[in-house]
Amino acid sequence: MNHRISTLRTLLIASSLVCFPASGMAGEVDVVDVKAERQSNGEWRFSVTLLHGDEGWDHYADRWDVVGPDGTVYGKRVLAHPHENEQPFTRSLSGVAIPEGVTSVTVRGNDSVHGLGGKEMVVELDQN
Repeated sequence: MNHRISTLRTLLIASSLVCFPASGMAGEVDVVDVKAERQSNGEWRFSVTLLHGDEGWDHYADRWDVVGPDGTVYGKRVLAHPHENEQPFTRSLSGVAIPEGVTSVTVRGNDSVHGLGGKEMVVELDQN
């Protein structure tokens, strides 16, 4: 009898872990798409699509950055709230000044628990 109860208890615990994962299971932010458009004034507009399992205010994608090859951050888009019901989601940032001669940037995501991490995307900049 004890063996059956022990087996049943193990199954219940395992199923609860699947149904009710521990907090922080959202992982890191992945950049899944980037569109970069040079504006008439020479600055850039970036539209960035992020994928993250936002879990409310305690764990959500809270920012993305446009970073040069030397590590200079040219632009930051702060995300003001979680996007639990909108995944993946896209947000834009205009007015990003990138020096002449920089031909590519990296877009990276940040979340409120892990910080920087996840899939980044390198974007070649069309200088025309």
